[in-house]
Amino acid sequence: MSDSGGEGGGVSGSAAGQDSEGDGEPPQHVPPLLPESDYAEVEETPGEAAPPSAKRSRMGEEEMGLEEVVESEEKELGEVEESVRVDEEMRAQENLIRPAQTGELLQGEEEVQKGEGAAAIAEGVEECHQNGDEGHEEGETERPEEECSSSRSADSPSVGQHLALDFTHDPQMLTGSWNEYSNFPENYLRGCKWAPDGSCILTNSADNVLRVYNLPPEIYSYAWDLLPEMSPVLRMAEGDTIYDYCWYPNMNSLEPETCFLASSSRDNPVHIWDAFYGEVRASFRPYNHLDELTAAHSLCFSPDGTQLYCGFDKTVRVFYTERPGRDCEERPTVVKKQGQSGIISCLGFSPCQAVYACGSYSRCAGLYSCQDGTLLALLPTRHHGGLTHLLFSPDGNYLYTGGRKDPEILCWDLREPGKVVFSLKRNVTTNQRIYFDLDPSGRYLLSGDTEGVVSVWDTQTAPPDGHEELLQPQLRVQAHWDCTNGISVHPFMPLLATSSGQRQFPWPADSEGDSASDTEGGGAGVSQQEVKQDNTLSLWWAGPLGPPADEDQSTAVLEV
Repeated sequence: MSDSGGEGGGVSGSAAGQDSEGDGEPPQHVPPLLPESDYAEVEETPGEAAPPSAKRSRMGEEEMGLEEVVESEEKELGEVEESVRVDEEMRAQENLIRPAQTGELLQGEEEVQKGEGAAAIAEGVEECHQNGDEGHEEGETERPEEECSSSRSADSPSVGQHLALDFTHDPQMLTGSWNEYSNFPENYLRGCKWAPDGSCILTNSADNVLRVYNLPPEIYSYAWDLLPEMSPVLRMAEGDTIYDYCWYPNMNSLEPETCFLASSSRDNPVHIWDAFYGEVRASFRPYNHLDELTAAHSLCFSPDGTQLYCGFDKTVRVFYTERPGRDCEERPTVVKKQGQSGIISCLGFSPCQAVYACGSYSRCAGLYSCQDGTLLALLPTRHHGGLTHLLFSPDGNYLYTGGRKDPEILCWDLREPGKVVFSLKRNVTTNQRIYFDLDPSGRYLLSGDTEGVVSVWDTQTAPPDGHEELLQPQLRVQAHWDCTNGISVHPFMPLLATSSGQRQFPWPADSEGDSASDTEGGGAGVSQQEVKQDNTLSLWWAGPLGPPADEDQSTAVLEV
């Protein structure tokens, strides 16, 4: 078939060349072998359909009569006139859209804005794209408007979702999980984290089990009165106390290979758990200078997910996500007795720069380069206890830090390292890690405390001059009766997840006195303590209230 096609193409090409030379016309510009789409375009264009008819009239000119020749010439002239008419229409349409392009006539711009001649503009854009230079000019003028409209359409849902957070009223409790943590004594929770795609919640508890909860589908339909108690869909048991855990940042439920998380526990390597089946996919084994397996105290994936950063005593080890095992890069935080000492207890990455922050139990935080781990800045020691959590603002200009047994969350201006913009007051009287979180826009900061109160601060109300002062909370809610240690804001919905509980110590009076006193006084003390215990995962609606029928339900839930 290749031979026959080549011969046919050669014959038609030679014939077309002879005919065009005989008539004094340029050779045909249509190549012999075109895709089907190109053939379709050639057939639809009247000006390019003329050569075949001219070819037939020339071939039969010697045998045809004079009348047939005249008819063929008139037909050819008619086709030429048709092509000229099409060109004139195209130029007229170009004249219609030219004022809107160049902005020379204000009246033309007003007509475009009012929508007059919109169809002519759309047709003119398509035809100008087929006419070379004028098409490029039109594309250049229309591209910014298209980009703006596309950006608005892409940003409008997210902006609306961010603005849906409404803290002018108390959040409404939707559902939660509490029976799951009643089977094990003192099975208090130790934090909760939404998945990056917002499809599920991950919790940590004192029984060393990581649990995954799916987002209830009834939330989307405002059928909040039908919400049952949440039950975990996965349970992943570690061997000992879990130090830290984190999601893979590119996690997407539609791509099962991206659904995994990392966890670190005492005397165990770092485990990578499959979030679909609850099995261990891989492990990263860090060893110390004595070739002994050591556990990481903090974990954090790099923003692109290619590396896993692990915090140790005066050291950060970097593993490559695609290469499990013991191979890693060691980055000491203390060099020649200078730098950041202590156990690296928390890690975080800047969303805008190749910088990561390390918090340590030595009550200070440091900024490091992602390329080689060079210390860029060491923030002053302002906290009263060791750092347990830190977080960058979405624009990367501010860093929030909080510590254990420390009543303040400090906001640092990274453009002037060492400068505290403002502080946030919370009640933390325990060594437990008390998380705080920012909404996706970076406006609201939320944190729990030892008394079970959730506070919401509006960071935009901070003084613009940057004078350090105490920022008052916009809203305070008694979310739990026990320590609210975990809080997480949904990535794109006005939902909050909170976790509560802490280790309870018996009162000294409970172990003193005779059996009668134990029965009377001790029993009363234990019963009072049990009432205070609240080991619960709760889900809250922090957006506008739903249909009017749901308002009565919201007050009823809050009263409970």
